[in-house]
Amino acid sequence: MKLSGKGKIAGVMGWPVGHSRSPMLHGHWLRRYGIDGAYVPMAVRPEKIGQALAALPALGFAGCNLTLPHKEAALPHLAEIDSAARRIGAVNTIVVRVDGSLAGSNTDAFGFLENLKAGAPGWRPGAGPAVMIGAGGAARAVGVALIDAGVPEIRILNRTRARAETLAEQLGTNCRALDWDTRAKALDGAALLVNTASLGMAGQPPLDLALDALPQDAVVNDIVYVPLETPLLADARRRGHVVVDGLGMLLHQGRPGFHAWFGIDPEVTRALWDELAADIKK
Repeated sequence: MKLSGKGKIAGVMGWPVGHSRSPMLHGHWLRRYGIDGAYVPMAVRPEKIGQALAALPALGFAGCNLTLPHKEAALPHLAEIDSAARRIGAVNTIVVRVDGSLAGSNTDAFGFLENLKAGAPGWRPGAGPAVMIGAGGAARAVGVALIDAGVPEIRILNRTRARAETLAEQLGTNCRALDWDTRAKALDGAALLVNTASLGMAGQPPLDLALDALPQDAVVNDIVYVPLETPLLADARRRGHVVVDGLGMLLHQGRPGFHAWFGIDPEVTRALWDELAADIKK
């Protein structure tokens, strides 16, 4: 990585922000492509998000990423919001336009789908229903991605059924909420199982889900990436399913922003995956 007075600058805003691996991700690409620029972490208190975003043009930033708790709070401060971000209800990528105004997008749906296609190249959207665990912000992004890809049915399971019903109503077409107690039976005939909840994440309870009813050719994806192999993925791997971990979603969702800020559509390589995986395992 090189940095001069003409370098392009981007970064990530969060509170806290020290956990974010985006600086490592974008730093890898900056070094690989020899770009004159930098990507920096910015700890921004929740009540200061409007001021921080307004300062980006004055400071010469090309844009930034947003992580918790700013993804929804940033919406009123943007001049333009793309359709995916409006449907998901959150923004994770900001671009400073030539006139100094801010355009927001959400690349989580893109990142999810690109990771799924890379990790399970034999999966086809029309192959059958998808079962989605969770009904939070990540589930909204995954649901939008699956609908746009052409998945014929999405079965949503959440420990609080009311949240699953709300999400199904928001997503609309071919989405339905099911009782948590029926989660094992809901796998019958599914072509894809996706966990978007925190269950299975380090420090959280495992996802209690028997996979017996899941067809053998179904793909299993967990968007959790700490640990890289969750109990769900380990169980699915033992049963012979194609499994897709969550780290690739993080890597691919960074591509559109990097392209907008630095002018190159970066490649997600095994070397990049290995670098971040090694950091996660520390």
